[in-house]
Parts: sequence; structure tokens; C-alpha cells
Amino acid sequence: MAKYIGAIDQGTTSTRFILFDAQGEIVAQDRREHAQICPRPGQVEHDAGEIWRNTRLAIAGALAAAGARPADIAAVGVANQRETTLLWDRATGEPLHNALVWMDMRTDALVERFSKEIGADALRPATGLPLSTYFSSLKLVWLLETIPGARERARRGEIAFGTMDSWVIYNLSGGALHVTDCTNASRTQLMNLRTLDWDEEILSLFDIPRALLPRIGATSEIYGAATAPLAGVPIAGAVGDQQGALLGQACFAPGQAKNTYGTGCFLLMNTGATPHLSRNGLLTTLAYKLGDAPPAYALEGSVAIAGALVQWLRDNLGIIARSEDIEPLAASVPDNGDVYFAPAFSGFFAPRWRLDARGIIAGLTRFSTKAHIARAALEAAAFQSRDALDAMAADCGAPIAELRVDGGMAANELLMQFQADILDAPVARPKHVETTALGAAFAAGLAVGFWAHSDDLAAHWRAERRWTPNMPPERRAQLLAGWEKAVARALGWTMA
Repeated sequence: MAKYIGAIDQGTTSTRFILFDAQGEIVAQDRREHAQICPRPGQVEHDAGEIWRNTRLAIAGALAAAGARPADIAAVGVANQRETTLLWDRATGEPLHNALVWMDMRTDALVERFSKEIGADALRPATGLPLSTYFSSLKLVWLLETIPGARERARRGEIAFGTMDSWVIYNLSGGALHVTDCTNASRTQLMNLRTLDWDEEILSLFDIPRALLPRIGATSEIYGAATAPLAGVPIAGAVGDQQGALLGQACFAPGQAKNTYGTGCFLLMNTGATPHLSRNGLLTTLAYKLGDAPPAYALEGSVAIAGALVQWLRDNLGIIARSEDIEPLAASVPDNGDVYFAPAFSGFFAPRWRLDARGIIAGLTRFSTKAHIARAALEAAAFQSRDALDAMAADCGAPIAELRVDGGMAANELLMQFQADILDAPVARPKHVETTALGAAFAAGLAVGFWAHSDDLAAHWRAERRWTPNMPPERRAQLLAGWEKAVARALGWTMA
């Protein structure tokens, strides 16, 4: 009898495979990093072939660690970096180009072109999303316009488009499945939020052949069977990484919210069965669709640079040797010394949507040290999260009662206390911070009856630690004013 659920977590910097038991506990896992390819400023690519090789290695590593066989696994789910865009040859399975990563900005001229033609928010009513370099739609347009013969081949059905869930499932099924789920499809800016199908008007606008696109399924659904290295295991769930974390955090009730601190910060609030169009710069997205049940929707605030800023301090400046060194360095000073880091390396995403911004460090004096810069880098994640949560509160008419947190930076206790302080709201970290993979496992487990109901999933959620705010209001106001000054100086940089 199968005793585990498997989850592939294909993220921006690495790919993991994790085995969970019926209590949602991690039995074994393996992780493999892949290269970040940056051919020009603002451009970020991934080698999709390397990602699939790493997926196979991670699966083999976790199975070996657990002493498990594919027959021990009831189902496998896939979570993935969302808007990252790929084209591949249906016959050979070979990518036509490196994958364009969600933070890649090479489509800025296309954003400007279509914004002039139809308006930056023209697609919001159908998709919940503004025109931006962030989403898959214009990345796909760029690939079709740049790769010789790609659009003609797409019309003939010779090539396939997908986000990384589609790519992993295609390979995992031996090329038999070309599918995505509605959470990932909602991030392409090509799916209608209400019909959960590709929007013909948007396809026509961007001249995207429908034959190129995957089938849209539910988040929790048996898509088909895996081949090696998980031969015979049902592929039974797919979910965008941030929606996966929402599931893993058991945010099933409207008003519940989570923040994932990874390469960027991604805040999602469950808004229930109706898509809620934001008036304050947030994104409207699919939260999940569990089998035949009606879909749930969410508001999202997306921050491009959070953990990536720590990597930048490590790799580009050499201020720290390891990512985990940032917390003791930042804690070696009592405050930020009036230093602020506005990390607009890819512009500002929600709720500001200013792609003309660039990163700056402001407030430096002879007193400033690398410890102040390190502290300012951590605080930048909290400030940006506060901006998004303020917009959520404005849209929903009430402040957030509690923020559930996960991701690598959620282990940083200095940051978590500062987040509670700057929000003036409690922050709760679950027992297991691998919530993205857990969400994918939940989706797959529900589809095959490994778990019976979402209530079973909520019962497994436990807070490992909570932080409560203890910052004086006047200090909070002072810090927020300093942050706003730094942001103001970062705006309009590329237009100077």
C-alpha cells in the first residue's frame, strides 16, 4: 500500500523533491540548484534541460534517502515558479530557447507598445493583471517574434508553450501530457478568470496560436501517469508556487493571508469564490481549484527582490560569505542607522508597478557600515511586504489579523520580528516552512483520496512560533517615512 505523497517543487533557484507521509510530515527530500543565466542587464534565463536533469536527480536522491520505490508513492504533485516561459519542440522535446524567467525585463518595449495601443489595465477585467514584463504573455510574444519561424511552427502545432509545471509534467509523462493548472494559467495573462479557459480575444490581440497552449486542468486532478523515474505514479496535482504555499498554509477561509519570503516576496489573501479586482495595484489571481469544486480566488502583492537581495550581497558585493550570515551581521547593530535599501533591480512590482525604478542605497554617512547595509537589506523585504498588505487592507476594508509566513527568509528571526513591528500585526511561522511543496502534495493527495477533505489539511497546520509587535508607533512612523523617501529617489531612474 502506498504510504507517501511526492512533491516536485521547481523554484527559481533550485528544484526539490520531497516525500510526505499522511500527517504531512517530511520523510525525505533532495534539492538541486540550477544556473542563473543573465545575458544582459535585466535579463534572466534558465536552462530547461538542466532543470529536468536536476528534477530526476532530486527524485532519485529523495527515494534513496527514504529507501522508497515508486510503488510506495500514492501520487505526485508539481509546484513551480510561475510566469517563467518556455517553448519546446513537440517531436524532440528540445527547448527552442532558454526559459525566460519571471523577473526578466526584456519585454519592456512590448509593454510600452501594447500599453499605448490598449492601455496598461485593459486586460485586468478578464485576467486580473496589468500589462507588465512580469507575466508570461509578452514573454511568449517575444519568443514568437524572435525565434525564426516560431509562430508559423506554432500554428502547425509543432511546438508547445508552457510554464515550468507544463515542462516538468511533459517530461515526467514521457511526452504524453501537455497540461497546466488554472493557477499557473492565471499567471500567463492569457486565461479568463471567470471561464478558466484561454481568452480568444487576448490570443488574437497577441497573435498567439491556440494550438501552442496546454490544456487547463484543476489544481487537484489526476492528469495521467508518470514514466521513469516515477513509473506508474499518478501525476495528480499542479499549482503555482505561491498558490501552493497558500494551500500549504491552510488558508482556506476568505481573509486568511500568507507571505512567502523567497527570491521575492509573495503575499496572497484568499478572497473566496468571486474574483475581486483590486483598486490599489494588487493582482487578482486563482487561489486553487480542488477537483470539481468551484475555484477560489486571491489578491496578490508580488515583490520582485527579497531573498535575491541577500544573494546579491553575497555574490556581487562579498559582504557576506553565506546567506545565513546576514542575520548575525544585521543584528550586530541596534538599528539601520538611517540607511534604507530600495531594491528595485527589476523595478517595483505590486502595488507600485514602476518599471522605471532601479535599486538604491540611501542615507549613507561615514558612520554607516556593512552591518547597516545588511540590516537595511532585510528590512527592505518587510517594508515592501507592508506596502502590499496596506493595499490589501484598503481593498478589503479591514487590516490583516495575522500574517502566516514561510520560505527561506522566514527562518530569519530578526526579520520576522521587524515584519511584525512594521505591520503592527502578529506574524506566525508554521512548524514546516516547506509550504509550497506541501501545497502541491495536498493537491495530489486529495485527487487520489490520500486525504479526504481540505479539513484534513487544515488540521495538520501548526504554528511553530509567533511574533507580536512591540515597536512604539512613533518609531514605526519614522521608519516608514524613511522608506518612502528612499523609494521616491529610486523612481524614474531609467528615464533620467
